[in-house]
Amino acid sequence: MKRLLIICILFMSCQKDWLDRKPRTIISDEQVWNDPKQIVALLANFYDRLPTETGLVDVSDAADGRLAQWRNMANYDDAMWSGQSNEDGRNNITSYNYNSWYLWNYTLIRDINLSLENIELYGKDLTAAQKQQFSAELRFVRAFNYFELVKRMGGVPLVTKQLVYDYSGNVTDLQQPRAKESEVYDFIASEVDAIKDNLGNDGSVSRANKYTALALKSRAMLYAGSIAKYNNLMAAPITTPGGEVGIPASMANGYYQKALDASREIINSGVYSLYKNNPDPGENFFETIAKKASNKEVIFVKDYLLPTRKHWFSYDNIARGIREDNLGSSSVVPSLNLVESYEYLDGTNGTLKIRTADNSDFIYYDNVADIFANKDARLYGTVIYPGTTFKGLQVSIQAGVMAWNSSRNAYDVVEGSDLGTTYTDGKLLTGTSGPHRSIQEVSNTGFYLKKYIDPNDKTSTRGIQSDMWWIWFRLGEIYLNAGEAAFELGQTGDALTYINALRERAGFGVNSLTILTIDRIRNERRVELAFEDQRLWDLKRWRMADKVWNGNASGADAMVYALYPYRVVRPGDAAHDGKYVFVKMVAPRFRAPRFFQLGNYYTSIDQSVLNNNPKIVKNPFQ
Repeated sequence: MKRLLIICILFMSCQKDWLDRKPRTIISDEQVWNDPKQIVALLANFYDRLPTETGLVDVSDAADGRLAQWRNMANYDDAMWSGQSNEDGRNNITSYNYNSWYLWNYTLIRDINLSLENIELYGKDLTAAQKQQFSAELRFVRAFNYFELVKRMGGVPLVTKQLVYDYSGNVTDLQQPRAKESEVYDFIASEVDAIKDNLGNDGSVSRANKYTALALKSRAMLYAGSIAKYNNLMAAPITTPGGEVGIPASMANGYYQKALDASREIINSGVYSLYKNNPDPGENFFETIAKKASNKEVIFVKDYLLPTRKHWFSYDNIARGIREDNLGSSSVVPSLNLVESYEYLDGTNGTLKIRTADNSDFIYYDNVADIFANKDARLYGTVIYPGTTFKGLQVSIQAGVMAWNSSRNAYDVVEGSDLGTTYTDGKLLTGTSGPHRSIQEVSNTGFYLKKYIDPNDKTSTRGIQSDMWWIWFRLGEIYLNAGEAAFELGQTGDALTYINALRERAGFGVNSLTILTIDRIRNERRVELAFEDQRLWDLKRWRMADKVWNGNASGADAMVYALYPYRVVRPGDAAHDGKYVFVKMVAPRFRAPRFFQLGNYYTSIDQSVLNNNPKIVKNPFQ
C-alpha cells in the first residue's frame, strides 16, 4: 500500500509538471510579430488573396479575397467559350447580372488591420526599418484591395482599424457607412504617397516596392479621372446623393495629373524598360509576357513557381491539334472582333480583306497565313491564327474546302465531321485544330489563345502543368496610362511619344502616329493589353460598355465573330485551285448578343450586407 501511495504521489507530481509545460503547437503573438519569417509568410497569404476577375487559376471566395476565374475571359474579354458544353451559358448571356463582378472581402481588410496593429503592439524586437517596411507592405495590399473594391462597387466603407465588438448588444459603432467614390480613390493615392519610399524590396516582382505602389496609383488615378469625366458626359450620369457613386467632373484633371505623374516617375526612373530582347517583333511581344529571365518590363506578378502552386491554364486552353495531353482542352478562344482590331503596319484599318471591293468574289491567298501579313505584331504575340506555329509545331487550322461546282457555277462548302480529315483529292479537309462548328474543345472562332499559354515542353499536361506568371503590372500599361492621361490633359506631344513607343516595338515605324484621338488610344489599350484583365474595366470607366455590348444581334461588337479558312478545290484553274479563301460569320456556338445594362456599371450590394448594416446605401438600379 505504501508503495502504491508513493507511485500516486510521483504521478501527481509528474502530471503537474506536464500541465505546466508550454505548448509546442501554439505560437504566441510575441513570437509571430517578432519573427520576420513568420511575418513574411503572413504577407504571402495576403498577396495570395488579392482578387482578379480573370487570372490563370480557378478560385472563388469573394469573402476571403481569393477570386480568380480564368473562364470569365470567355464572358467579355474579346473571346468566347469553346470548351465543354456544360459551360455554354457563357455564349448565351442575354444580359449581365447586376451582381456580376461582386466583391466584399472585408475579411482580408480585417486581417490586414489586425496585422498592422499587432506589429505595433508586439513587434518589440523588430528594428525600426523592419517594422516600417512590413507596415508599408500591409498598407499596399490594403490599398490594392480597396482599388479592386471601388472599381466594382463604387464607394465602400473605409475601414482602417479593427472594429471590435464589446458584447454590449449595441453594434452601431461597427456599422460603417460607405465613403464617397472619390474618397476611396483619394485614400489609395494618399496611401501610396505615404508608403512608397518605405517598401524596400528593390528588384522584386512578387513583393511590392516603390514602383509597384506607383503602378497602382497610375492605374487607379486614371480610372478615377475617367469616371469623373465620362460619367458626367452621360445623358443621365450615374450617381447617388451622397457621392457613394459618381465623381464630380471638376476632379477629373486632378486625377489625370496624378496618374501622369506616377507613370512618369516609373518610366523616368530607368529601373524598367520595354522588353525588346527578341528581334522578331511578334515573338518579342509574346516573350513580354512569357519570359521571366531578363525581363525588365514586368513590375509586379503573381508567380506559380512552387510545384504545389502550378496551374492548369495551358492544359485548359492549348490549341487542339498540338495538345500534349489527350484530355487537354481549348476552352477560351479569341474572337475575330479582336483580331481585326490589330491594324496593318501601314496604319490602315485592321479589317481583314476577305471579299473583293464589289463583293462579287472571294480574295484568294496562296498561303493560309497571308491574310494576316503586315499586321501589328502584337497579334502574333497574342493569338494563334491560321498558318502559325507554337512550340515548334504547325497549328493546322482549316474549316474545310470550297469545291467548285461547274453545274452551279459556284462553290460547294465541304466540312469534315471530324478533325484531321482528308478530302477526296487526298489533301486536307478539316485541320487537326479545326475550326469546327460543333465539336467541343475545338476553336469555334478559328483562333486560339497564345498569350499566357506556356511555350515550354509538356506544360499543357496534367503531370507537369505550368508556372507561367500572372502579370499585375508591366511597363507597357504604364506607357498607355501616361499616354491617355497626357492626352486628357491636352499634352498631345507627350501622349504621342508614349503611344508611339509601344507601336514601334510592335513593328510600326518610328513616330507612326502624328495625330492622336481618344479612340486611337482606346484601341491601343485593347490590342496591347488583351487578356490581361483590362478590357472590361476600361469600357466601364469610359462609360462605353453599354454601347459596345448593346444587345444588338446585328451589331459589330455585341456578337462574337469567327473566321473560317477553306482550301479551294478547282482542278484545271491555276488561278484558284489550291488557294485559300475565308468566310466571316457569327461564331456558330455563340447564341446571344452581349448586353451590358446601365445597372452593370456598379455591382449591386448583397442583401446580407444591407441587412447587417442599415447605413449602407444601395447602388443605382439595385
